[in-house]
Amino acid sequence: GEVVAVDLSDEMIQLAQSKAKKLGFSNITFERMDAENLDLEDNTFDAGLNSFGLMYIPDPVQSLKEIHRVLKPGGRAVISIWGARKNCGWAEIFPIVDKRVATDVCPLFFQQGTGNTLKTSLELAGFTNIKVERFPVSLHYSSQDEAIIAAFAGGPVALAYQKFDIQTKEEVHAEYLNSIAEFRKEGGYEIPGEFVVARGEK
Repeated sequence: GEVVAVDLSDEMIQLAQSKAKKLGFSNITFERMDAENLDLEDNTFDAGLNSFGLMYIPDPVQSLKEIHRVLKPGGRAVISIWGARKNCGWAEIFPIVDKRVATDVCPLFFQQGTGNTLKTSLELAGFTNIKVERFPVSLHYSSQDEAIIAAFAGGPVALAYQKFDIQTKEEVHAEYLNSIAEFRKEGGYEIPGEFVVARGEK
């Protein structure tokens, strides 16, 4: 089989290419593309996968339509996202950051994971035989530093966080740790979360 992996970020593409080369994969190509406008032929792929990326796309239905378009008849799509905001104990990171810099991510992040939104989006994109599974997860961090790095360095607020000076970073760290204090256990943190995984067919 062959895989075409896409991302909007050149740096992400370069990093993925480097890792794939080190691992010896020769059947994966990496292309810079907009998820709402894939530069790929119709009816080409057997499967489409979006893993925790749909939350960042301004028009998720259009992105799903593009996945549907490039799938062969009978092809399958699988989408994974974070679930409802109320079920994610780390969610206060968004208002903490948004107080200091406006972002496009914060208001949209949990939208598809709320209620039946993802199922409806897949239906609007043309998918059938849709199945959605929602299940709880627990995020374990062994220290305050580990919890902070996971939340700010590589998470959904990473771009905004990079704009903060040292004092602002220290302030948001303290506020975030306070927001997850109830989840502190012996040996670190156990922060609740929720995943939603959906599949549909063309």
